[in-house]
Amino acid sequence: MEEIEKQLIERYPLLAAVEVQIKDAYEAMYECFASGHKLLIAGNGGSAADADHIVGELMKGFIKKRPLSEELKKSLQNLDHIQGAELSRQLQQGLPAIALHNHQALNTAVLNDIDGTVMYAQQVCGYGQPGDIFLGISTSGNSVDVYNAALIAKAKKMKVIGLLGKNGGKLKSTSDIAIIVPEQETFKIQELHLPIYHALCLMLERTFFEE
Repeated sequence: MEEIEKQLIERYPLLAAVEVQIKDAYEAMYECFASGHKLLIAGNGGSAADADHIVGELMKGFIKKRPLSEELKKSLQNLDHIQGAELSRQLQQGLPAIALHNHQALNTAVLNDIDGTVMYAQQVCGYGQPGDIFLGISTSGNSVDVYNAALIAKAKKMKVIGLLGKNGGKLKSTSDIAIIVPEQETFKIQELHLPIYHALCLMLERTFFEE
């Protein structure tokens, strides 16, 4: 883990300012996944794309191959010798993560029937359980829909991690761990968010999956 963190800071010296928070975020996410819980992620615009990117790195192999356990392979092959064997070869282990912007029928229903600023909060209300983590990504820290989701996450005894910029905004005080990158312009903040979540995903993969 230290090697990944060291390389991150060497490549992006500005991130030395949030090195402790990145380590804290890794430890919280490790605890979440190790105890069988999940990660819910929300953002808007480019931050929604970042949410998708994170899910892609966690739910399948990132750098490593993640073969299924022998027990699961055996169960698949007992169910269907041919197709089970093929699934055993193709499927990879994942760490459970959900990007909340992708549920279009639900989100547009909330937008139409209730209020668009609660569409992420509604999903956290439904999905969230104590022990889960809500990761809110906002370059300003003031995205209302992300902030609302953080509030219900806290009320449901979930941990909240904020991946933020500028002065951290309202999400700074709502987050258990606030990673506030030292930039003011949106695109520069987003440029620093990506190496942070890549490092977190690398550390988690190294922890949970063998070579």
